[in-house]
Amino acid sequence: PPTASGRSDIRDCSIDPPYLPPTATNSTARLAALRATMRAHGIQAYIVPSTDAHMSEYIAERDARLGWLTGFTGSSGTSVVTQDKAALWTDSRYWTQAERQLDCNWELQRTTWIESIGLWILEAVPVGGNVSLDPFLFSIDTWNSYSQVLHGSGRTLLPTETNLVDQVWGDQRPPPASGKIYTLPEAFTGSSWQEKVAGIRQQMEQNVRRPTAVLLSGLEETAWLFNLRGDDIPYNPVFYSYTLLTHTNISLFVDEGRLLESAQQSLRAECPGPLCVELLGYEQARDHLSRYAQGDVTIWLGTEYTNYGLYGVIPQEKLLEESYSPVMLAKAVKNAKEQELLRAAHVRDAVVVIQYLLWLEKMVPQGQVDEFSGAQHIDELRRAQEHSRGPSFQSISASG
Repeated sequence: PPTASGRSDIRDCSIDPPYLPPTATNSTARLAALRATMRAHGIQAYIVPSTDAHMSEYIAERDARLGWLTGFTGSSGTSVVTQDKAALWTDSRYWTQAERQLDCNWELQRTTWIESIGLWILEAVPVGGNVSLDPFLFSIDTWNSYSQVLHGSGRTLLPTETNLVDQVWGDQRPPPASGKIYTLPEAFTGSSWQEKVAGIRQQMEQNVRRPTAVLLSGLEETAWLFNLRGDDIPYNPVFYSYTLLTHTNISLFVDEGRLLESAQQSLRAECPGPLCVELLGYEQARDHLSRYAQGDVTIWLGTEYTNYGLYGVIPQEKLLEESYSPVMLAKAVKNAKEQELLRAAHVRDAVVVIQYLLWLEKMVPQGQVDEFSGAQHIDELRRAQEHSRGPSFQSISASG
């Protein structure tokens, strides 16, 4: 039936019983389980973001906690759950989608400001209450923003090491990535990983603060630095990892069993020595960093990609903070060979686009093409090109 607004594809919570379109997710049991876990932890409000521990733009299914809890699958959003309320904040790209996917347990807040989330929390949580989040899923800036909003309000911002959504999700949560991590062929790299490491170490020496280590949290930073690639996240050739680089040591935190033999050999060719990569478990990053930070050290990091869980173990006076790490900046400057590779890739892709336009000219007058089949066809044309590794995002197709 159409709702009060005359539309049948969006929810209507103003009527009794409420109308939900078939696209809405029933979140009642999931919310009840999360609330029980919150009570066990003494938590009055729990914040669930849409990102992962590396502030990735795209995330793996395993990190889609917001999507699992709410049913909302947009790429950007924040939800807050209390014992008797649940709300989702997202931007205008996703308002209609949210009305299709949320059930009536959820209030939709049509804004993304942390101030507005904070005000909602202050209204929903009594003085003395604990507001909790997983510190590994919030950037330093976002954490500080919540901290400021709640400061002096009588509510406590409580980092909780175990992720409560993961606890409730349990066995249903998708397994960790298991695909192989491989070395990028030399034909496609601008310089060897040893040269890149030497360049970053040189920057450490030239920096006025003389940092003793660089911490890398962005997934593309580690992939670029070691000329390694993986497929842990759709449309992105990256793998879950952290790197701690000092003048004498290189620690790569990754699931070692997933590295192809050739990748392991590439990393360990110069062992022992300052260009020997020590492989440690992905889960060990925080403890290792915490121990390292107890020494007479200065750790250089980029705040845009570092989560608060790691940042929080480094004493303030031992930090050298910039928006982006030196690796992110070095990666952005392409050398002559990389420029050549980029141009060649664009030529291959231009061929595909011309083939596609030709096909459209022929097929559209016959009434044979819609947006979906068009998107599928250009993907096929790209796959047929040499060196194609798949699209960089799902095709965004339009007509008219």
